[in-house]
Amino acid sequence: MTMRLRPVSPDVVIDELTAMVHTRTGGGRVRVLVDGAPPTAPAELADAVAERLRVLGRPVLRVSAVDFLRPASLRFERGKQDPDARYETWLDEGGLRREVLSPLAETGTGKVLPSLWNAATDRATRAEYVDLPPGGVLLLDGELLLGRGLPHEVSAHLWLSAPALVRRLPAAEHWALPAFARYDAEVRPLHTADLGVRVDDPRHPAVLDERPV
Repeated sequence: MTMRLRPVSPDVVIDELTAMVHTRTGGGRVRVLVDGAPPTAPAELADAVAERLRVLGRPVLRVSAVDFLRPASLRFERGKQDPDARYETWLDEGGLRREVLSPLAETGTGKVLPSLWNAATDRATRAEYVDLPPGGVLLLDGELLLGRGLPHEVSAHLWLSAPALVRRLPAAEHWALPAFARYDAEVRPLHTADLGVRVDDPRHPAVLDERPV
């Protein structure tokens, strides 16, 4: 395979992910992972796609992985700036599977808890369950989501080259750079996602196309 990055506009990225979700056949629910380091703003892409899908008549549920982090006592067991902990253990995978992803499987109930833990207050959110009907779409945004075996139908990754990530990640967060470098090396999210987008310059993204040589 040969790799080609196709320059597009930010609107085209939204259009392509929307089409990827909306054109899926069958009446089941569609679980979409929108993945990227914080400077790539995956939540903004998820919000934009959610808006377009609603216009198309699809029921949509927005969930953020940041609302499924483990309590501080577990996240910071090895200190507040441990990159391996951020990569491996910050996310409450069990809670996310149990409360969001599994209920939206083909045989699931469709009853979802949209948030579990408020990391800022370090307390349960006490959110109420909501129903997503068949044909509905879950858009889940977050970081370091791929490569964990989280069940989903569609994935998108917003990718930054290492120099761009250094430039755009706040200095106070540079301790996490090894986590993102490890993720890139082990998971290769730009290549493994259904839609891989390079966003070194967010005004001029480029979509990864792979074609036979």
